[in-house]
Amino acid sequence: MKQNAFVFGDTKPHYELLDGLRGVAALLVIWYHVFEGFAASPMDQKFNHGYLAVDFFFILSGFVVGYAYDDRWGRSLTAKGFIKRRLIRLHPMVIAGAVLGTASFFIQGCQQWSGASVSPLWAVLAMLMTVFMIPAIPGTGPEVRGNGEMFPLNGPQWSLFFEYIGNILYALVIRKMSTKALKVLVAVSGICLAAFSIFNFSGYWNLGVGWSLSGYNFPGGFLRMSFAFSMGLLMSRNFRPVKIRGAFWICSVAVAVLLAIPYVGGTENSWMNGIYDALCTVVLFPAIVYLGASGTAGGNTTSGICRFLGDISYPVYIIHYPSMYLFYSWVWKNGLAFQQVWPVASGLFVGNIVLAYLFLKFYDEPVRKMLGRRFL
Repeated sequence: MKQNAFVFGDTKPHYELLDGLRGVAALLVIWYHVFEGFAASPMDQKFNHGYLAVDFFFILSGFVVGYAYDDRWGRSLTAKGFIKRRLIRLHPMVIAGAVLGTASFFIQGCQQWSGASVSPLWAVLAMLMTVFMIPAIPGTGPEVRGNGEMFPLNGPQWSLFFEYIGNILYALVIRKMSTKALKVLVAVSGICLAAFSIFNFSGYWNLGVGWSLSGYNFPGGFLRMSFAFSMGLLMSRNFRPVKIRGAFWICSVAVAVLLAIPYVGGTENSWMNGIYDALCTVVLFPAIVYLGASGTAGGNTTSGICRFLGDISYPVYIIHYPSMYLFYSWVWKNGLAFQQVWPVASGLFVGNIVLAYLFLKFYDEPVRKMLGRRFL
């Protein structure tokens, strides 16, 4: 199978198309968050299922981590070394997101969404907690925005919190599991995740959970990570590519459709949305990742697109939300509809891509290289 010359980890080439698909999903998340500013409830979201991109990311992460590291334990890799590599890969942009989120909060005047003033000291503490991956407890001082987020200065960081948990569990436990035991883990966690969605533990017949420590958010987020990350690992161990042409474009369209589709069933048959979410996470996303891993770029243009999208995917995801806070504040204070602000929303989309690329080239890559030389 043809793969590019870039490396994942130390020496292995990685899957170009999976890079590209990760980037496609990250860009779609921006639009999901844009439309979040105009939704009265999760059922009212116009770009409705963008939250499922997190499950897609977890599957991709499990697949590439398993591919890159599964055969290196006991030879050139220890648990400590693995954790160091993952911290170097992920944490510089976590810090960048925390700083941008803090700046956004100060620009807004250090106010909760309710309008209540917040001491700048609480904002500084929230920034430190964000940097060190310590989630805020709802209703406490560091939960500065007042809507229950784990990381109120950079909301999407909750998924990185669970990504870190998944990586730690992989290093300490899951990597040692036989393929048969891993299949059991995938089956049990998949059944539990489907039940969580179908029996409405979220309260909205969806899997948009994990972003808070309130209610069923934490167990729901843990289930999402447990199934998806383990499924990706299992697929990497048993991967046998199938022949497929145009895999990147087929899979990209499939991801876009699945994430953008309206709330299924409406208010009268909301249970249908629970089934839809379970079907996407347990069946359709693993199939898309499998097909994406099977395909090849098939040309310089597609290869370049996949490389670019893969490069910006993580920076886009982890730093775009602070600008969303400012966007929401402006929209809500002025009672604006999407039809009135779509040029600004489009500029926000393009601006976040440019910002992510600048952070990648002038901050993330140099810092990772420096840390790699120092600690690896």
